[in-house]
Amino acid sequence: MNLTIDQGNSRTKVALFDDNGRIVKNFIYKSFAASDVDKLFSLYPITNSIISSVVNIEPAVVNTLHRHSKRFVLFDHDTPIPIRNGYKSPETLGQDRLAAAVGAAFLCPKQNVLIIDAGSAITYDFVSEENEFVGGNIAPGVKMRLTMMHRMTKKLPMVEVEQNELLPLFGKTTRDAIAAGVVRGIVYEVKGYIRALNAQLKQLSIILTGGNAPYISNRLNNEQPPILEPHLVLIGLNQILEYNKQ
Repeated sequence: MNLTIDQGNSRTKVALFDDNGRIVKNFIYKSFAASDVDKLFSLYPITNSIISSVVNIEPAVVNTLHRHSKRFVLFDHDTPIPIRNGYKSPETLGQDRLAAAVGAAFLCPKQNVLIIDAGSAITYDFVSEENEFVGGNIAPGVKMRLTMMHRMTKKLPMVEVEQNELLPLFGKTTRDAIAAGVVRGIVYEVKGYIRALNAQLKQLSIILTGGNAPYISNRLNNEQPPILEPHLVLIGLNQILEYNKQ
């Protein structure tokens, strides 16, 4: 099995892949330590591993992965990948964004792909049919927009929005005005990217991932339906690991 680890700001996502590239097990950790690595290797027949992180990785985690693995990859901007990276400052590119691009190229080979990762921030990244990560944009996510509106004003309340909540076109209370303004603003933003790319390209695939993906997918209505793939980054990491094994 391959062990893939995606360490984010608030949680760590882990998946085990079989030889056919299918996810066998997946886990989410609030904190991830060397003891968790030891436990995973004791419970499952793991041979190879890869870790990607947007935070500083504990040396003990890296050392334990290296010790247990036949092939270990600490993913960074110097790691060989199976697609071309057209980003002009690869050292500043988030590893999760690049791994997602690799995952998108694997799921939609030789296709133009818009990747929308709706997490704390929303990233819009593009992989061309020539197998190149072209680049992308970064925007505030749902919670970030709600939080900053509250913190940067004196009277606007902090608002929470349910994933399946029906929101009006125009709010008749301040709470609904904030909720609808944020969520509808993001949805219109997503639709704008889709329509702009469809106007330029003969063919476009869309992959939607991230914790807030349901906020968007449930509200796209008649827009081009996206592929919902919550494990896109982990799929990309597995492909990077396989590429480096070869």
